Amino acid sequence: MQSQQAEVTWKDGVPVSDRFDDPYYSLNDGLAETRHVFLQGNDLPARFRDGFQVAELGFGTGLNLLATVAAWRGAKVPGRLRYASFEMFPMAAPDVAQELQHFPDMADLSAELCAALAQSLPQFTLAGGIEVDLIIGDARDCLPGWAGQADAWYLDGFSPAKNPELWAPDLMQAVFDHTVPGGTAATYSAAGLVKGGLREAGFDVIRTPGFGRKRHMTTARRPG
Repeated sequence: MQSQQAEVTWKDGVPVSDRFDDPYYSLNDGLAETRHVFLQGNDLPARFRDGFQVAELGFGTGLNLLATVAAWRGAKVPGRLRYASFEMFPMAAPDVAQELQHFPDMADLSAELCAALAQSLPQFTLAGGIEVDLIIGDARDCLPGWAGQADAWYLDGFSPAKNPELWAPDLMQAVFDHTVPGGTAATYSAAGLVKGGLREAGFDVIRTPGFGRKRHMTTARRPG
């Protein structure tokens, strides 16, 4: 399936996917949600090291990337951070820029990211040694042939009820296969489909407190 540009509408300043009828992140505080689910859920920045690889299903507005870059720079870890993101329906660069204006504390990072996105570069490097690889296409097709091995996964597709393809057992198996021993994954979802797929793939799965109104979320670790 070929990638298509995302079509969005805004609700209280938060982009909502027209295709999936689902917001890109919490209507309450998207940045706080990212830090709780994906950073804390993967024990970051404590695990950062030179060459650390983050991988993500669902680039969206790039907010997860910005939060990760801020954490990396704040931790002052020497070396390089690698960040790969799989996205089937990329948002237009102007839409990304419009949305990220809602996070003024990250204005400098947003400007740096938007400048790169405006050039439609599949790979680019942000200041501080952050190597970004945007893989546009269906993750079910792209991930199995990806050469990388992630230390931490951000599983950030739309709701499993509305976007079940991005949570399918075969894709969770591909996530496991591209995770280093001892590597982790985190997602806002606590749906049985998600937990079951991760567990069946080989992860040790834990239900943990969610963000905001979500009672639970899911973290996972590859044994080893």
